[in-house]
Amino acid sequence: MKQHIFFDLDDTLIHCNKYFYLVIDQFVDAMTTWFSGYEGISAEAVRTKQTEIDIAGIAVLGFKSEHFPQSFIDTYVHFSTLTGRKRSSKEQDLLWKLGLSVYEHETEPYPHMEETLDSLAASGHELHLYTGGELTIQRRKIERMQLESYFGQRIYIRQHKNSAALEQILTDGGYDRSHTWMIGNSIRTDVVPALTAGIHAIHMRAESEWQYNVVQIDVQPKGAFFTLDKLLEVPNAIQQYIKR
Repeated sequence: MKQHIFFDLDDTLIHCNKYFYLVIDQFVDAMTTWFSGYEGISAEAVRTKQTEIDIAGIAVLGFKSEHFPQSFIDTYVHFSTLTGRKRSSKEQDLLWKLGLSVYEHETEPYPHMEETLDSLAASGHELHLYTGGELTIQRRKIERMQLESYFGQRIYIRQHKNSAALEQILTDGGYDRSHTWMIGNSIRTDVVPALTAGIHAIHMRAESEWQYNVVQIDVQPKGAFFTLDKLLEVPNAIQQYIKR
């Protein structure tokens, strides 16, 4: 029985978080070097404040590329104000460029990405890609991975990825929700919106999850809800549910 299967992109089909963690580590190193000798400016304090500011920025800007380097600048300003250390335009420029550098990393697929998509397509299912972010950046990743061959025109890129955005896509497409799935690593932007919309959901558990993505699930599933560790497990999970 044909299913409409929506895949998230970042940290579901391709790696993303690990590059952000790498850049954040570089940011923390710079901050602790500049603010060495000032009381209370530890690596943990810097990391916690940057995460707090980063998450707060998404509520306002959504997944806009500038919000990440801006979180570096805002964290820098916070600790400069806290300690009285003089701000430097050169240091701020360095932090801005460092934050933007995260979008320059190569695109790396998760293990068995192609095999999983091939299997689902061969079974007659219709594949969709639904991702949060800026159009130019996400399109570049999609083109590098040649994902159009699987998703065609069924690609949805939203700056604000939430329940309202998914509901609009499902309503516009007129999909039979009892035959529609959302697969992604984020409980906040993938799982909860899917369950709220009354479609099936598969949570792809990440080794290390971004704090923003971790929220309580307070929606009762109307259909299937699985948690899996590997993409290769997805086709069988869907097939077993359909055959039940």
